Amino acid sequence: MTRLIVAAGGGGDAVAAAMLHAALYGDEDQAVILTYAWDRLLIDPIPGPRGADSFTGLEPVTQSVWSVPAEAQPIAPAGSTLPRLAAELPHTLALLDPHHGAEGITRQLEELVSHLAPASIDLLDVGGDILAQGDEPTLKSPLADALTLAACCQVNAPIRLLVAGPGLDGEISPNDLRPLLGTLVHTFTAEDVETIGSILEWHPSEATAMLAATARGARGICEVRDAGLPVPLTDEGPTVHEVDLDDAISRNSLARAIMTTATLDEAEAYSREICGFSEIDYERNKAAWLKDQLSVPHAPEDVLFQLDRFQADARARGITHTTFRHLTEALNLNGSQRDELRRLLINSRPDQYDAPLWNIGA
Repeated sequence: MTRLIVAAGGGGDAVAAAMLHAALYGDEDQAVILTYAWDRLLIDPIPGPRGADSFTGLEPVTQSVWSVPAEAQPIAPAGSTLPRLAAELPHTLALLDPHHGAEGITRQLEELVSHLAPASIDLLDVGGDILAQGDEPTLKSPLADALTLAACCQVNAPIRLLVAGPGLDGEISPNDLRPLLGTLVHTFTAEDVETIGSILEWHPSEATAMLAATARGARGICEVRDAGLPVPLTDEGPTVHEVDLDDAISRNSLARAIMTTATLDEAEAYSREICGFSEIDYERNKAAWLKDQLSVPHAPEDVLFQLDRFQADARARGITHTTFRHLTEALNLNGSQRDELRRLLINSRPDQYDAPLWNIGA
């Protein structure tokens, strides 16, 4: 028996999809996780999502769908977390390619449904920005979710929309999301996290990291992203709710507008028009800035001194936790130094490692 899970925003949503599968369906059947190859710039320095032509070693599933096995490799200078995910997960990772717009994703889904005859289809979004109207001032990345939502609404098959960790992406507040959420499907536990615990040791997702941390009991306020956005870690954090698919599409103005798009450029133009921006434009601007930043070695004692200053300031703001991605940027380190920073902090101050987050201490 096969389950199909669509990771609405790619990235950490694919990791959360594996945790969801284990929690809801157990080990008796396998999942095909359809996900973008759309990673943060510290992983993939090229803005936007990757298509099949950005990889070697992909395996055909249908005419439009390719799977990403552990042996696959992104073609330099592109980068991708998907091959390593494929090596560490028991599931098939299929490449969701938005370069042919919502029409192309719809075609991919229809082919997969016909080929797999899945026992269930879940569309999973961590955080809930898939329910954005498009004009929220805190909205940062509406396009990926809108594309998958637009496609799922056009597939002739029952698809269940699930929102995990309401508000954990920092794009819509839990208070605004609460009235939109339907039935509670599951509350993740520390035991559920064990299925993906080792992946969160290296994967850069912040929302899924906070989802796992709240499932393990972390509570407080976590500072994330380059802008230092404060995200509450509450009892709602580890919950998974069902949301009516029709309600979601009637709310998401970008998803409605891009339903017949045939290219990513066309969908991106709608994002600029409706939301006032495109997340790929943001990535382009940031990539240009990062190009000029040098990776400068920092002495461990200097890094720890800067950390103490950051933590003192953060505590004064009421912050209790942060991610290693945010710490890397807050300490003015290059993105490539994230793993080195993580090792230094865990080795020197292991009591502050509230896996997979950093507890800034009392």
